[in-house]
Amino acid sequence: MKDMSPLEELRHSAAHVLATAVLRLFPDAKLDIGPPTDSGFYYDFDLEHKFTTEDLEAIEAAMKQVSKENQKFERVEVEREEAKNMIAEIGQEEYKLGRLADIPEGDAISFYRNGEFLDLCAGSHVGYTKKIKAFKLLSIAGAYHRGDENNKQLQRIYGTAFPTKDELNEYLEQLEEAKKRDHRNLGRELGLFHIDEMIGQGLVLWKPNGTIVRQELEKFISEELTKQGYSQVCTPHVGKLDLFRTSGHFPYYQDSQYPPIIRRDCLEELASEGCTCAELSNKLEEGEIDGYLLKPMNCPMHIRIYKSEQHSYRDLPIRLAEFGTVYRWEQSGELSGMTRVRGFTQDDAHLFIREDQLQDEIQGCLGLVKLVFSMLGMDDYRVRVSLRDPESDKYVGEGAAWDKAEEALRQAVKALDVDYVEEIGEAAFYGPKIDFVVKDVIGREWQLGTVQVDYNLPERFDLSYVGSDNQDHRPVMIHRAPFGSMERFVGVLIEHFAGNFPTWLAPEQVRILPMNDDLLSHADEILEKLKAANLRGSIDRHSGKLGAKIRKAETDKIPHMLVLGQREIEEGKVSVRSRVSPDLDGPMPIDELISKLLEDIKNKALPEQRFAAEDA
Repeated sequence: MKDMSPLEELRHSAAHVLATAVLRLFPDAKLDIGPPTDSGFYYDFDLEHKFTTEDLEAIEAAMKQVSKENQKFERVEVEREEAKNMIAEIGQEEYKLGRLADIPEGDAISFYRNGEFLDLCAGSHVGYTKKIKAFKLLSIAGAYHRGDENNKQLQRIYGTAFPTKDELNEYLEQLEEAKKRDHRNLGRELGLFHIDEMIGQGLVLWKPNGTIVRQELEKFISEELTKQGYSQVCTPHVGKLDLFRTSGHFPYYQDSQYPPIIRRDCLEELASEGCTCAELSNKLEEGEIDGYLLKPMNCPMHIRIYKSEQHSYRDLPIRLAEFGTVYRWEQSGELSGMTRVRGFTQDDAHLFIREDQLQDEIQGCLGLVKLVFSMLGMDDYRVRVSLRDPESDKYVGEGAAWDKAEEALRQAVKALDVDYVEEIGEAAFYGPKIDFVVKDVIGREWQLGTVQVDYNLPERFDLSYVGSDNQDHRPVMIHRAPFGSMERFVGVLIEHFAGNFPTWLAPEQVRILPMNDDLLSHADEILEKLKAANLRGSIDRHSGKLGAKIRKAETDKIPHMLVLGQREIEEGKVSVRSRVSPDLDGPMPIDELISKLLEDIKNKALPEQRFAAEDA
């Protein structure tokens, strides 16, 4: 059992208080599990009655009563047979017996009691329920038992708890702010992306406006890659299973991948033989039959590009980059807008280097990640160094190679001069990694850019280069992705900016607002000048009042509005209303405005934060 922090203990205890309250109000409820989470706690219930928002209020009131009763949390340790009897006595056999079976033989089996409530639980908890004062129930959601879509869907009640009321209120305010910034709502309102059930959950359709944002990000990173000596490549979305057997992705991670695609003639032959699904799965795992796989990673493709030619030590480093789309079979309950999807595009790159180049190349990768975050005003971040667990069998390769890779990352991250932590057991199966955890403007953390060192895949694919001694040597690989996933990154950006993108990223940078129809021809002339300068603009051609046009442009989060009236035409100017650069406000010749906008775009100027705050 992992030791809980004081905050985790508090939230775990709150989950038990939640279950206590639910059973008081709904005695027929069947209990599954109620763990703490990074942001609070939840408990899963099987109940014919469907919980409502009114029920949440009643349950929360019952929880407050349990807290006032100051019930003591008592641990009861028992043998397995006695545990079965206790579960039967409280009438919770349906799910708790299965949870009991999960406990390995020889491990301690314990229950926790508070008042009339008893639950199979490893702990730990606070001493008394009175310590649970600052809590709030937040929402109700469906959740499949054990996260398996083939199992019954239960009702999950989410809540949060903090040591003090002030901390709780601060968090609730953050949640309200997050609702205003929700990328799913803003993405729909601003025409950025769409997820269509006919296409499939977790598969993003980038609409014209969203595509502009994506293309601008790709353009920026491509320019930086050119400066740093990268070569761009393109690889297919699908590859033979044997490729991913060699890399180790199949079958070790097949639960998180789309099922293999098997040749039609092979399927027909297997069907005629009466092959079962289990037999088919075994044949695929053992390599008796081949097939294809929607690629879960780009790295095996890049490895084969490297291996297609002979290389000298003088050629290294070789840096291959790609905006490559990969596919993962995420559980439907875990999908969320653009931030958790089943098909996503990585700004992926793989560097093939000599060992003596390792530190310099890691630093170059880390510098690129830092540049991306700085450019977007994400300067508040921490670093996580993910290492292997020597006791686990999920990792491939020799221990000595892992030791070298981990030490290289330690040295590199120390040079960053930022806070970092080491986490055992969080490495990729082929190598350790550095992950950047970024805090957005309202204090939420997102795991974004990553840099990984890999001695193992070059070994598995038998990669080599000819050294200065005319002998074959094994290169080292670095995997890196500053954005991580374009979908996730843009989703985070939408919320970070509350849809108020900086000028260089904004799908529509300028909107011209003529005060009447007689001015449309002049508006067209201005628009042509904007287009000639490669600025993205439009004209509001509606016949409504100017105030309505301004409000519409504000709702659409257009960075710059150009009001055009008869006086502006006579003076040869436009009246600027800028949402992101207040210093631009006021009358100005159009050529001067264009010059200033181009300068802002060149500098990747950030919007004034107060504007984003006002609109969020």
